[in-house]
Amino acid sequence: MVGDRVDLVLRSTCVITPQGARPASVAVAGGEIAAVLPYDHDPPPGARIEDFGDDAVLPGLVDTHVHVNDPGRTEWEGFRTATRAAAAGGVTTLVDMPLNSLPPTTTVAHLRTKQEAARSGVQVDTGFWGGAVPDNVRELRPLHDAGVLGFKCFLSPSGVEEFPELDREQLARSMAEIAGFGGLLIVHAEDPAELLPQRAGPDYADFLASRPRGAENAAVAGLITLARRLHARVHVLHLSSGDALPMIAAAKADGVRITVETCPHFLTLTAEEIPGGGTEFKCCPPIREAVNRDALWAGLADGTIDSVVSDHSPCATELKTPDFATAWGGISSLQLGLPVVWTEARARGRTLAEVAHWMATAPARLAGLHRKGAIEAGRDADFAVLAPDETFTVDPARLHHRNRITAYAGRTLYGTVRSTWLRGRRIAVDGVPGGRLIERDD
Repeated sequence: MVGDRVDLVLRSTCVITPQGARPASVAVAGGEIAAVLPYDHDPPPGARIEDFGDDAVLPGLVDTHVHVNDPGRTEWEGFRTATRAAAAGGVTTLVDMPLNSLPPTTTVAHLRTKQEAARSGVQVDTGFWGGAVPDNVRELRPLHDAGVLGFKCFLSPSGVEEFPELDREQLARSMAEIAGFGGLLIVHAEDPAELLPQRAGPDYADFLASRPRGAENAAVAGLITLARRLHARVHVLHLSSGDALPMIAAAKADGVRITVETCPHFLTLTAEEIPGGGTEFKCCPPIREAVNRDALWAGLADGTIDSVVSDHSPCATELKTPDFATAWGGISSLQLGLPVVWTEARARGRTLAEVAHWMATAPARLAGLHRKGAIEAGRDADFAVLAPDETFTVDPARLHHRNRITAYAGRTLYGTVRSTWLRGRRIAVDGVPGGRLIERDD
């Protein structure tokens, strides 16, 4: 029975719970979900009521793939602007990638530097991945003990010299070390031997040809083999090749501890629509053809792909030159991920409950954030309130990212984020930062 300690009740005809969407009243006590009650349940005396009518209440999104670039490259982004954009988009927890900042998160000292940069300026809860690079195997256990959620590595060049890729021997050493203490290795999986020379110029087809599906497929196959041998837990980042899905599904069925994410841009954009010089669409691995996009949706539907996260990878405006060979590769979508994915999902007959699973529950589970990702008793009272049938047109001037280049400019999307709530507090995007720095809670 819910007692007098409840201080807030959120009510909606569409609350997305682990059991699906239903009318409900969500009782909150001290920033935690105390109970999910029938819609018409009488609120406890003194509790504040927030009635959202027919707007949907989702668990706050958990975005486990964000490049904040702070400290060191804050002209690209920064904790304050990234977390403001996150809050505006219904994201209540993000996990920062270990590279593109200076220093990268490859030692405990570097982690502390990054945490200090973030401490006073985050609007949402913020965790950190560590990095696995050729010369830091001895740093991995100390970083794990210091609270990073796992370790990222590259199998092909990362694009920044301070974060080198691992060769096969280095990958095996790092994976074995991480498996030894029960950690998680997350991998940018493109095999450099399968990448092709890229011709300079504005033609997207030339860029796409330089990063074929075979590069992803070969890297994923190698990861599966190594993870099986070492009994390691691995996660494939930003999968864009639908060809890799059958081998991933087979590996999962065979007990290999592998999970997979994809991203909003791979689920909604296609190579056929990218204009000449349109480097706002450039990312690695690349956006592929429409038939490949359909395969990724099928992989989500059957559970082969576990989660959808942004891979928010911004840069200074001048780095997006019109030459696909020289432009920085990365798409900024932190603020737009929920409406982007929901627009395509609803057109394909998928539900808000599925979107919440892909974008909140599954990422929280991946990162070991057991208080996040679902609307049920005992979790943090983190919510995204969405008007699912309302449309808006993306105006870059209204984005909170530091650099407002976007591949979605001018697109009409379904799903307006009305408000975002962190531990029972409505986030004022331009207000006093109220996020916390978080660590593994396992």
